[in-house]
Amino acid sequence: MCGIAGIFHSDKNKTIDPQLLVNMAAIQHHRGPDGFGYKVIDDEGVGFSHARLSIIDLNEERARQPFLSQDQNLLLAHNGEFYDYKRIRAELTLDGARFKAKSDSEMVLHLYPRLGLEEMLTHLRGEFAFALYDKERDRLILVRDRFGIKPLYWTETDGKIVFGSELKVLFADPEVPRHFNAKGVFHQLMQTIVPGTTAFDNIHQVKPGHAVIIERKHGKFSIQDQKYWDMDFPTLEERQKNDDPENEQKYIDGVKKKLLEAVQLRLEADVPVACYLSGGIDSCSTLGMAAASQQSPVKAFTIGFDDSDYDETPIATEMAESVGADQDVMLLNAGHLYDNFEETLWHTERTIYNTLGVAKLLMSRHVNKAGYKVVVTGEGSDELFSGYPAFRRDMFLHGMDTLSEAERAEWEGILAEANKLFKGAMLAEDEVSDDSLNELVGFTPSCLQPWLASSVHVPELLHPELRKEVEGYEPGKAIAEALDGDMLEGRHPLDKAQYVWIKTMLEGQILTWGGDRVDMANSMEARPPFLDHHLAEFATQIPPTLRIKGRTEKYVLREAMKGVLPTVLYEREKFAFMAPPAHTDPEKWAAMKALADKYLSDEAIERAGILDKEGVKALFDLHENDETPAATQVKLDAVINHMIGIQVLHQHFVQTDVPSLAAERAQQYGWSA
Repeated sequence: MCGIAGIFHSDKNKTIDPQLLVNMAAIQHHRGPDGFGYKVIDDEGVGFSHARLSIIDLNEERARQPFLSQDQNLLLAHNGEFYDYKRIRAELTLDGARFKAKSDSEMVLHLYPRLGLEEMLTHLRGEFAFALYDKERDRLILVRDRFGIKPLYWTETDGKIVFGSELKVLFADPEVPRHFNAKGVFHQLMQTIVPGTTAFDNIHQVKPGHAVIIERKHGKFSIQDQKYWDMDFPTLEERQKNDDPENEQKYIDGVKKKLLEAVQLRLEADVPVACYLSGGIDSCSTLGMAAASQQSPVKAFTIGFDDSDYDETPIATEMAESVGADQDVMLLNAGHLYDNFEETLWHTERTIYNTLGVAKLLMSRHVNKAGYKVVVTGEGSDELFSGYPAFRRDMFLHGMDTLSEAERAEWEGILAEANKLFKGAMLAEDEVSDDSLNELVGFTPSCLQPWLASSVHVPELLHPELRKEVEGYEPGKAIAEALDGDMLEGRHPLDKAQYVWIKTMLEGQILTWGGDRVDMANSMEARPPFLDHHLAEFATQIPPTLRIKGRTEKYVLREAMKGVLPTVLYEREKFAFMAPPAHTDPEKWAAMKALADKYLSDEAIERAGILDKEGVKALFDLHENDETPAATQVKLDAVINHMIGIQVLHQHFVQTDVPSLAAERAQQYGWSA
């Protein structure tokens, strides 16, 4: 796990300052504090750099990236992990390949010339983002893993491509503009971003399961965005032919086998591996599998909250004791989460609606101080096995034609009661319907409805100039246009709901400010076995009626993990892991207001030129009105966090001289060309 960066000029004769590459590595020192490297290919206008977190092959000299192939044709910088690499390396060695290091990364330099890009990608398993320069074809290839677990950004400016693992890496180059985009700000304030976009002008993400291929021809770039993998659910016609809902055991056994393999692969490291443990089925399942796969007790790290409504420590402790894990509980006072809000946004580089991101950052710091660099996590389980309340709602409303109106009303009541704590965030307060999403999906997915509901507040919050730029803008339409309709056409409603979540909430939220960015803020690699694509491809084949069976979500997973889960957890409904919203606690509300006084004062708003001070005041007045329902307050809590967040982002990345900061960091760490 590391951080990568690079520059690719359209003009081969353009020189690259090696110190700039080093500065780009230094500003992401948190991603790779164990060493750095850079390479410039003379007379090719290309250079890469790398900040390294040592996990596989701890020899810093031997494993230093970027890697240059023996024939000098390929240059590679890699972030993340390729699993099953020992088998692949052995096969390549038998085929005559010779390796410089013992790492997993280097095998790309041998697979690519033998198999070509498309075939090579089918052999890469894990969470990764990498850049590969092919001198013979004069092209730069930027690749991101199938779910977007690892980040990768790029931009084209002044005749060059600049890329990196984080936005601040791009901004370390003084020629990269740092301007907010009106539509990007709109989506930051409503929570759900358009896949592939950022809050900044002309700054793009490589999409999950995609390769961006940039060819240099006659001094100009030809850019192609190529999809190599997707979450391809069977069509209804295919399900009718192949689904076998009566044979539950086939699916239960398949999940056991695939998940065990995925966990065991993710225990491979040259450093100790721990587990994150909450009170949910997901992390408890991975802990159970990990404990069964190794002799020594597994170290398990748990976040505890001082609010009993949100604290899952008792169940997590029961799970840890049942498998003999060595549990470490970090108790957090929710009122202090805002103390670390600004720092968290430096790492997330996008706004966050809930201080769970802050809690995760504090946890990764705790894990790092305990001497661990790697943890196995439970992310992805809900996406594969239909764990979220939004999925149950869409299943019952759109996927069960036999339900009567009375039965539908009963189910609405059940869902509302079971998830009342999260209404306004996980579920919309009231039904929201979007024409563009209805046309594409067949309905407006419940997962997007809370944030589409929040979007109605956004125009009045924007500075008049930005408001004018987004006049008539339809955020639901923008999201719909970014989704692949071929992956939705003819699918079951539950498959559609999961697909939309995976492309929006999973990549843009859970794996970003709830995952990689706050973990790597403290040099800590998180490995989610549920997002192993072999397991994911098997999960698409599970009939919808076995993912949600009756009132039970994640039915197949529950049955597969029955042997390792405590009874209380096996029988428990899905509980979303969140930090308590600000308004639920006077101390936390006061901490949030203190931050708002700093960033949402009239002076701060006028200085940034992003928000409208009257709109901000009106939203606070609505929140504090005694007649405002609790669910509305939950929604407005999120909007307030986003307002503060966009102001913090402006200070971090627009007001701050990022290139100078990067140079200072390089000097601080003693990194020089």
